[in-house]
Amino acid sequence: MSYTMPSKPPIIASVAAEHLIALGQQIRAHRKALRISATTAAEAAGMSRVTLHRIEKGEPAVTMGAYMNTMAALGLNFGLITATEPIEAHPAEHREGWIPARIRLIDYPQLKQLAWQLQGTETLSPKEAWDIYERNWRHLDEPALTVNEQQLIDALRVAFGGGNSHV
Repeated sequence: MSYTMPSKPPIIASVAAEHLIALGQQIRAHRKALRISATTAAEAAGMSRVTLHRIEKGEPAVTMGAYMNTMAALGLNFGLITATEPIEAHPAEHREGWIPARIRLIDYPQLKQLAWQLQGTETLSPKEAWDIYERNWRHLDEPALTVNEQQLIDALRVAFGGGNSHV
């Protein structure tokens, strides 16, 4: 008797795809923060520049081994943090330059206020968060920023700002 796995509901596949895209964005952001070219990073990870590009786009067809090689070449550790684990469980001094795969609005009070119109949304991708900060920078209450939120803004600025940002 053979047993086949039931097909995954579309919602799970969608969530998995979002996580891969977020992981790819974080890998790219870290590479850019280190000022390492795509060619150099790909060579260090033992792959082509095209494969690295696919990883940074979050393509699911790329092997997990290739993702891990890329992360190792860039000095990134792969750690699992559950969606319900509070951000405070990870001390700020260990998160400088770190961008979470999904940014929980509840962990970043200023971002939550700036994203007031996103009803029913609990998390954002790093790019979505950066876009909100950048569009609404004039509404930030800078003295009220927590250390964690300032570190997030700094990391997002390096990853997506290109030095031309007001934030």
